[in-house]
Amino acid sequence: MKAFGYPVNLPNSMTMSRIACVPLLIWLLSSSFPAHGHEQEIIASTLFIAASITDGLDGYLARRRGQITTMGMLLDPLADKLLVTAGYVCLISFNPRIVPPWIAVLVIGREFLVSGLRSIAANEGFTIDASEIGKLKTVIQIVSVVAAILDHGWNAWWIGPGWQHDTGWFFVPVHVIAVTAIYWMTAVSIISAIDYFVGFWGKIDHASAKNRRKRASVLSRKKSVVTVGPTAGGV
Repeated sequence: MKAFGYPVNLPNSMTMSRIACVPLLIWLLSSSFPAHGHEQEIIASTLFIAASITDGLDGYLARRRGQITTMGMLLDPLADKLLVTAGYVCLISFNPRIVPPWIAVLVIGREFLVSGLRSIAANEGFTIDASEIGKLKTVIQIVSVVAAILDHGWNAWWIGPGWQHDTGWFFVPVHVIAVTAIYWMTAVSIISAIDYFVGFWGKIDHASAKNRRKRASVLSRKKSVVTVGPTAGGV
């Protein structure tokens, strides 16, 4: 199967399904969704979790099955950025007490910054690998979005018998988790952006120094070439 002339294998199909989830997520988190009870929060959080799982799964399957394609390399980061951007932009109106506009701008700006650094790095002939901090940021990001969605419907959960009367075996402070996850994610996003920038600057500086040495070597070889011509008196 092909799309736009590119092969659509299982990993690519999963990536495209993640992109297809974006407009659905926007509708689920909008005021036009015909919700009854807490259906809106449950369906939206389930969809975001499912889409986030495909984020790691499509890359794993592409490497495992040897199905890494140009289409996949193009669409995978695009799908990630669209899903994260849609989630935080929608949460500004869906749950403004948890996600103020400045946090959404910071998170989205960080994604554009890292994408820009990677594009420049690719043009310079090197890559910036995902750091451990970046991977941690992704996990916290998923938790923060899901918790912020659920916080719209619940301040806390009781799990076990009597949950309908606010009693049970376990108490889950949904609001506390949502606030903690959002601000922890914000801090980790800033640290991750600085980490990527430092790594990029080190590599770009090394690449520039290497290019300078290469140009100096070429110039020195040109100067060492001696042109031999006829002598003044002739032979």
